[in-house]
Amino acid sequence: MSVAIGLGGAGRRASEVYAPSLSSSSEVRFAGIWARTPVAARKLAAEYDVPVFDRYSDLLDRCDAMSFAVPPAAQSFLASGAARQGRALLLERPIAGDLAGAEELVREVTAAGVVSQVALTWRYSVAAKEFLTVAVPRARPLGGSGRVVSAALVGNPPPQPWRLERGVLLDQGPDLVDLLDAALGRIIAVRAHGDPLGWVGLLLEHAGGRFSEASLCATAESMPRRAEVEVFGPGGSAAVDCAGAEGPDSFAEMLASFVAAVETGVAPDLDVRRGLHLQEILDGAETDLFASA
Repeated sequence: MSVAIGLGGAGRRASEVYAPSLSSSSEVRFAGIWARTPVAARKLAAEYDVPVFDRYSDLLDRCDAMSFAVPPAAQSFLASGAARQGRALLLERPIAGDLAGAEELVREVTAAGVVSQVALTWRYSVAAKEFLTVAVPRARPLGGSGRVVSAALVGNPPPQPWRLERGVLLDQGPDLVDLLDAALGRIIAVRAHGDPLGWVGLLLEHAGGRFSEASLCATAESMPRRAEVEVFGPGGSAAVDCAGAEGPDSFAEMLASFVAAVETGVAPDLDVRRGLHLQEILDGAETDLFASA
């Protein structure tokens, strides 16, 4: 029995990740698309031969679950409405535009009792799973590091306005912070320095006395995208190439995990509460950056 999933959004992330994954899954009925830009919605819907909806509420009436590829502030509002209608949620990261929005979304999801999952796409790759389950325990890590280097804020097509406004930390920080947290233990404190529109450095304190450092830059035009995490300990080191791991296979695995959660009614570990934890870390980092500006 297939799960009917709608798509909110029709931009680059929707066309490159969600629409192909929803269309190709045998476990999903792609219920249709709604977006704030009707022309883009109609174009994407025609490409996958699915209905396009002028009203968001009409799409909610036709689906069991919603996936989102919209700006964070819009997502928290739209997802809250979907949760109140009893719809399961596949959320982009970060889950909201600010900490207050993330907290409100968690309250709505909890009150509605619906399944949620955050699209931390690195975590669904074979490489990341082997890193966390095999290589990290073998290394017995005491600390680690991670970096994301890309041209996301200066590339073509131009980035969305919210990415230019908030910078690399909110745009690419969730995946990196999540994987360091998963490898080294729950992050309990963060210090940040740098420029959100250039380079940002993070010092992360993990439970159990471990530490890690993270670097993020989204204005590196002259080199291919890099995304990697490495940990070190008495057992040696362990590393994973996250840029190479992400792709159609990890997107399909993410969607399969979501479908299973919807069918069983059991939320996965990477649910909206995980999204809130990451938002709290990013909020602390942003506070540090603004204080030092």
